[in-house]
Amino acid sequence: MEHPYLFFIKLFELVGLGDFAHANPHVIYSWVVMGLLIGFGAMTTKGISMIPTKAQNVFELIISGMEDFMVEVTGEEGRWLFPLAATIFLYVFLGNLIGMVPGFFPPTANLNTTASIALVVVIFTHVIGIKYHGAAYIKHFLGPVWWMSPLIFVIEIIGHIARVLSLSFRLFGNMMGHEIVLGILFGLAGAFFAPLPIMALGVFVAFVQAFVFFLLAIIYFTGAMEHAH
Repeated sequence: MEHPYLFFIKLFELVGLGDFAHANPHVIYSWVVMGLLIGFGAMTTKGISMIPTKAQNVFELIISGMEDFMVEVTGEEGRWLFPLAATIFLYVFLGNLIGMVPGFFPPTANLNTTASIALVVVIFTHVIGIKYHGAAYIKHFLGPVWWMSPLIFVIEIIGHIARVLSLSFRLFGNMMGHEIVLGILFGLAGAFFAPLPIMALGVFVAFVQAFVFFLLAIIYFTGAMEHAH
């Protein structure tokens, strides 16, 4: 999808990196999202005190709520995985959300971005499996009946590859579809007159897609921690 104006792309043009920026807007805006997250994190932690401020209360409520939800799914054993899962949620949510700002491009509307996040989730799932079970992790791929193990192994491998594809294309498809709709509305009605219900729906979609990614990630992590049946 061609964007008429992307703010940070114009900045890169000014320093002579326009070709790179135009070819990789998802990379540029991934850096923007990472910078925003680092900035928010720095501002939040800088003012931490025993008597919390309103902002600290809000952030503590969000983080503790996410952590409690994750522990309900994974059990106490999975608490150490929360930093990775929460980072994925926050990155995907903010990456989805900035696409609603004129002049910004959501990095999650590019398949390269969503595939890279999916690969992190799936690869780390196997890291967890090996950490908890060692060589016995192979039993997760062999099924309960030994004589069906070759067939089950092939099916499991296909299934794990499909996880990457499903995570990637679900997020990419939803966000690119939303971008196309917003682009059409902005073109017809102007950047400042796009229907507000569509914008509100965009916030909802951004949250739901981030939550689904977060939920599937912790389900995969939990499955890797469990013993094979």
